[in-house]
Amino acid sequence: MKKIKPDYIERLYAGWLGKLIGVRLGAPIEGWSYEKIQKVFGEITGYLVDYKDFAADDDTNGPMFLLRTLEDYGIDNTAEQVGLTLLNYAPYEHGFFWWGTYGVSTEHTAYTNLRAGIMAPRSGSVEQNGEAIAEQIGGQIFIDTWGLVAPCDPTLAAQYAEKAASATHGGNGVYGGMFIAACISAAFDGGSIRDVLETGLTVIPQDCEYARVTRDVMAFYDQNSADWRACFAFIKAHYGYDKYPGNCHIIPNAAVMVLSMLYGDGDYGKTINICNMCGWDTDCNVGNVGTILGVLAGLDGIDYDKWRVPINDFYVSSGVLGSMNINDVPSDVFFIARLAYKIAGESPPPEWVAAINGTAPQFNFLLPGSTHGFRIRADQAPHGTFGPWVRNSAEHKALKIVGTQVYEGQKIYVYHKTHYRPADFHDSRYDPCFSPIVYPGQSLDASVMLLEETGFPVTASLYALDENHNNVLEGAAIPLTPGTWQELHFDIPAIQGGLISEIGVVFDPSDCEHDTLAVCLRDFAISGKPDYTIDFGLERNENWRFGHTPVSQFSHLRGNWAIEDGCLCGRGVDFTEIYTGHHNWTDYTFTGTLCPVIGDWHMLNVRVQGGIRSYAAGLTEPNKLGLYKNNNGYMLLCEVDFDWEPGVEYTLSVRAVGNTITVSAKEKELICFTDTNSPYLRGAIGASVPMGRCRFKDFYVKPPYYQADNLVF
Repeated sequence: MKKIKPDYIERLYAGWLGKLIGVRLGAPIEGWSYEKIQKVFGEITGYLVDYKDFAADDDTNGPMFLLRTLEDYGIDNTAEQVGLTLLNYAPYEHGFFWWGTYGVSTEHTAYTNLRAGIMAPRSGSVEQNGEAIAEQIGGQIFIDTWGLVAPCDPTLAAQYAEKAASATHGGNGVYGGMFIAACISAAFDGGSIRDVLETGLTVIPQDCEYARVTRDVMAFYDQNSADWRACFAFIKAHYGYDKYPGNCHIIPNAAVMVLSMLYGDGDYGKTINICNMCGWDTDCNVGNVGTILGVLAGLDGIDYDKWRVPINDFYVSSGVLGSMNINDVPSDVFFIARLAYKIAGESPPPEWVAAINGTAPQFNFLLPGSTHGFRIRADQAPHGTFGPWVRNSAEHKALKIVGTQVYEGQKIYVYHKTHYRPADFHDSRYDPCFSPIVYPGQSLDASVMLLEETGFPVTASLYALDENHNNVLEGAAIPLTPGTWQELHFDIPAIQGGLISEIGVVFDPSDCEHDTLAVCLRDFAISGKPDYTIDFGLERNENWRFGHTPVSQFSHLRGNWAIEDGCLCGRGVDFTEIYTGHHNWTDYTFTGTLCPVIGDWHMLNVRVQGGIRSYAAGLTEPNKLGLYKNNNGYMLLCEVDFDWEPGVEYTLSVRAVGNTITVSAKEKELICFTDTNSPYLRGAIGASVPMGRCRFKDFYVKPPYYQADNLVF
């Protein structure tokens, strides 16, 4: 095991940014031919679409979700456990990476195999699925994080990648994953791009098709290093799409990736633009190349204004838990780094310890150029313009906010979005669903400083936007002293039916007219336990596109879920589950009123960590109240007699404290169970109704011990 280098964190950040940039660059022309791109765009030098917000994409979903194998099952995991991770975080036949059908889409085929009990590595193998399915491109496009988590150790990166890719792919599909992971790992050592590619070849069989095409492209480059278009003509003639079966075979795409890296000569922008102009699976190819070149070039090699500003450290996913689908890049970087140092058996450098261990504020702006997805807006000016910008200040290790032509009474909001709706996005790919990442009852803390170049009084306060009631909730405003860091605090009140879609700082200037405001935001932290009610009369069926109409605040595993007559109605067969809340909640009490309509299972779920990891408590047949644990299948933990019948409302409360789950109904505690077998100690809430239909009237989420109707839950 090689020692992690001092510049690891910055190169890791550059690599993951490089991936996101590449995917965004390639997405608008995914599937286009070289000829069509030439005709429509000619020479590509930058982003092709100015997205409102870039929607979810499988190329960024897969790497982060699969990496959670290390968190859920440990650093010495198996291919089977990667398959279980896939089952846990990917929704059933929607979101994440769904397209095609069994025997058409590789991922769809592998997921169906896993659900049927055909575990990895057989689930993705050539023997099970055939070469045409097993050797499609997905084996390498979801693999980047295995190289990022094993810096300067290509062999280990390839070993992790082999297990991960084999859950869904086989043959050259797996070799491609190993090659890309090894190249990413090798890039942390520096050197030339040729050195990186040669290292990647050492971890795969030398006689495989993937190695052969890579060597052939290298040989062509050695004879003609000035004309990448001639090299593409060679690839199309010998390794084009017409030479391989399936919709998106790995070999043609691997060839253009190698081409772009050789002819890009280590330059990040040049490389990703060449890769994009080659066509075929552009977002996948440019994404993988972006990771390798991002690590190799580092942050200084990625043009900030051109490539990073549109990303703004933000992207979304479409996994099964809505709170995991709102992502900011620095948080990912610290998550990956924590795993990397654990694998290496090392302690992080002192300056990164708090951020990596999770004891620093969630939004800390320590990484060079980081913004954590913060944005800015201002009240409408009656005349003139407001020219705001948000940038990272290396001098202050903070977010610097500058607004020009500010006038008295014009409030300026610097904020982080905590929930999203369809109107926020440019398009709808891979069916994202969102649950808020902040809730009523929680607390906000921040450090702000008024910079001395601001020559007028300014007050600041923390705020939260309750979107369901269109209400801005503000904490106490304090006058700012130029050049001094000052602390802000706000306890978001408990709200009946609230939905927090935005948190941030509001700056209120006075005695100014068309002047310039300059302030810094150093830390922003979220803490505390939720205390709120979901009023289904205030929720709605979101309209993304035909067939994707999720309930606001919720994500689902499977089934038909909708708001009907002011209630949440769930119906379906097998895996019919819906979730909300935050995946990192620990101790809480979840209360819900439900009315069974048809079927024998009507449950509230707690400590939901995904589609195969949660607890469920509720009504079962015949006349039972049961507590179950889902570990890739529900297992009964405890049950008691409980008379219930369809058409009658029942209020159930499930309290989770440590490893003890308590279930109450009819003002009595009926079940108290302590789980001593690898208990789930955190997770969201939800409901499950397999083989039936149930109506849910309301959901309450409170701290674990609270007083209600003279009953302590």
